[in-house]
Amino acid sequence: MTSFLFSTPARLALAGAAATLFALLAGCANTPGSSSAAGTHPPASATGSASGSGSVLGSIFSPASSSSAAASTATSPPSGLADGIALYNKGDYNGAIKRLGQSDVVAGPKPTQLAALKYTAFSYCVTSRQNLCRQQFEKALKLDASFDLAPGEYGHPLWGPVFVKAKKAATARG
Repeated sequence: MTSFLFSTPARLALAGAAATLFALLAGCANTPGSSSAAGTHPPASATGSASGSGSVLGSIFSPASSSSAAASTATSPPSGLADGIALYNKGDYNGAIKRLGQSDVVAGPKPTQLAALKYTAFSYCVTSRQNLCRQQFEKALKLDASFDLAPGEYGHPLWGPVFVKAKKAATARG
């Protein structure tokens, strides 16, 4: 007399499916906005790399003269960009998309535009809108052909593959 409802092969298949599901869900623990104990996505930095070449915004917005009064405001990126990144970090991806698309951000200097496009793309990707995500990466690559993600961003399971496709398409158009 067996105490299981399923035959041995069915139990093995069910156990395998459960293990696969667990592995997939464990990989999702690091998505932005996740607060699971398994790990969290590090908060984005407004002075982080907008391209793979170091702290682009940090170098643009760093003070030219530490003694000037203007230097205190020059150390941070434009408020629209900072607001949008803060919304992204809080998990308000639709709010981030809206803020990063406002005129004070999109009409800003090139590094601001690149960072806004990157975080807008990230926001679209984490809300399952891959076509819009890819379009934002394409806009960034059109604005600056050398635009790239930081190494830690490149391997992200949601936007990494989307960025790779956008980069290949941009390179092919050349």
